[in-house]
Amino acid sequence: MAKAYSLLPRLLALLALVLLAAGCSSKPKDSFVEKPVEQLYNGAMDKLADQNYRGAATAFDEVDRQHPYSVWATKAQIMGAYSLYEAQKYDEAVAALDRFIQLHPGNRDTAYAYYLKALCYYIQIVDVGRDQKVTEQALKALQEVVKRFPESRYARDASLKLDLTRDHLAGKEMEIGRWYEDRGDYLAAINRFRRVVDKYQTTTHVPEALERLTECYLALGVVDEARSTAAVLGHNYPGSEWYRESYALVTGVPGGAGPEAQPSKSWVARVFDSIF
Repeated sequence: MAKAYSLLPRLLALLALVLLAAGCSSKPKDSFVEKPVEQLYNGAMDKLADQNYRGAATAFDEVDRQHPYSVWATKAQIMGAYSLYEAQKYDEAVAALDRFIQLHPGNRDTAYAYYLKALCYYIQIVDVGRDQKVTEQALKALQEVVKRFPESRYARDASLKLDLTRDHLAGKEMEIGRWYEDRGDYLAAINRFRRVVDKYQTTTHVPEALERLTECYLALGVVDEARSTAAVLGHNYPGSEWYRESYALVTGVPGGAGPEAQPSKSWVARVFDSIF
């Protein structure tokens, strides 16, 4: 018992040393140091130039944090969002851009904010075999740019990207439609192909959609619809491979010579005349 009591002072001394060491090492690592706004902003730009995009985003955020009411803060917000975009932190970039748009709806950089937001979605568009939610988001965001800022330098590029985005969405509809058709679910396939024809009329997928509609209508025995669809295809895409295939399907004439090659008007040509 006496020996145990003799160890107690040593244990207490050791505990005191441990606590003292812990206290010395618990100094704040990121103590706040206010700096001139120009110094902070230029430092952030240096990081951006060095392609340290994540560091640049943090540095621009510091400009806004220390000098929230300066003109530099407003610029730092948009530059911080751009840094996040370059860092491929697209969700964070979109959140930062939404905040900028909400706070500064009349700022001269707002058009760019809308455009950059659209790019955040557009760059994430993946192959048609995957979920197209982000493609839909890109479509809406690009439409916003064109609608709100039609005279801006961003509207032309947004318009070009809109065409590519619509083509991508149409491709997804075609993929699903072909899947249904291969399994004999012709009504579901028709709905998909009709969607391409009605909603994505300017895309490259429309000729195939019309040809596959012809196939599905024939498979269901709806001959009049098949003939009308083939006539529409012939009117709009007379030299296409898809029209030649449709013509061969509905006439039984191989090779798809087309109605103009026949000695007298075929029923496809007559349907064409009755529609147009």
